[in-house]
Amino acid sequence: MKLKFNLVPLFIIILMIFSNCQHDNHPEIPHDTAFFIDYRSLTGQSDGMAVIELDPEAPDFGNISSKLELGIGVLPHHIYYNQNANKLYTTALGGSYLYEVKAEKDKIGQPKLVSATPIDTGENTVGENLFFTSDGRFFMTFMGGAGGLRDGSVGVFNASNNQLIKTIKAPIQDNPNKFIMYPHGISVNEEKGLMMVTSTIHPDLTSGFGNTCTLLDLNTYELKETYQIADSPTDMSSPVEVLLLRGKFPQYALATTMLGGDIWIAPYNVVTKKYDAFSKIFDGSTQGLGWTLEMYIDDNNRLYVSFADPGKVLVFDISNLPQLKLIKTLTADKGAHHMVFFKTKKGKEVVAVQNNLLNIPNLNSGTISVIEIESGKTLGTVDLRGKYGILPESIEGTNGPSSYMHH
Repeated sequence: MKLKFNLVPLFIIILMIFSNCQHDNHPEIPHDTAFFIDYRSLTGQSDGMAVIELDPEAPDFGNISSKLELGIGVLPHHIYYNQNANKLYTTALGGSYLYEVKAEKDKIGQPKLVSATPIDTGENTVGENLFFTSDGRFFMTFMGGAGGLRDGSVGVFNASNNQLIKTIKAPIQDNPNKFIMYPHGISVNEEKGLMMVTSTIHPDLTSGFGNTCTLLDLNTYELKETYQIADSPTDMSSPVEVLLLRGKFPQYALATTMLGGDIWIAPYNVVTKKYDAFSKIFDGSTQGLGWTLEMYIDDNNRLYVSFADPGKVLVFDISNLPQLKLIKTLTADKGAHHMVFFKTKKGKEVVAVQNNLLNIPNLNSGTISVIEIESGKTLGTVDLRGKYGILPESIEGTNGPSSYMHH
């Protein structure tokens, strides 16, 4: 049977629909360029989280559309999704140290922050990084531990109900060869049953410094080895992040040193089922770089590493590890730290870099730089310090994790 349409009325209907969409004040569009940020107030008001538009091509670029206050002095610090990306969390240096955050989409699909529920972390203080495993646990580093001078701990939580299962403690006073102290970075290789944490710095940033990473059994929580990540035992390099490469990637461990300004590497040993000793693979001082912070990997064997001083992101090829090939250098602002990756509405591949580290002088630009990866051109900069009186602490996608592999 052939159907015959009257084309004139059909054209009018299409025209009316198009006209209504064009004049709708709230067209339903995807918000893949809106991001969550943690922030600290510079005016004595509440710290919290916000939703911000980061597409430089968008008319509302740099605008905050939703805010969630967490409290004065809470200092939210890192944003994470759980294993299935259906629950959102932020760690914090103060307040309750860990919060589950509820977010939803409004009627036009715009991300909106709703509420935050504090999670009981027991005696553990100064929340840092999280890692969710596929068996229903998550691990959290506490740089302050129970508050001692040379303290630090790792909390093990039930991911379904956020209950603290166990606190892993291993004081350096008990065993100077295998210990956990000032843990910040954490990474897990579930296939190998291994977890590694860094030893960074005392929470007051002056009372103590670390220069090691410690390997643990993921299931027994036994400490397997503590590695020196420094030029000498007296070099307080402050390893800040660690990444156990897994899956299709070469099986190495990578670590960045905050005060050393370097990248270190260790190969996995199939015989010992541990990692061999770490060696320096990139010396930041040779490039005028310092304060090495975050590591991200894309799906094409590219490693992105932020250097807070003077504010750069270096892009490396890791196809031939342990050789690390520098591909390009992207310029951000002082304090270059966390990153998110996305496409602009016109299809440009970009990285947005959050430029602030703990409001440390000369490392606290308070901006977010949006950089085109191919050309290295800065397409836009959001000045959160000047516009809102806040500093961004971390950044994450509103539709799930915005990087292929972070920790």
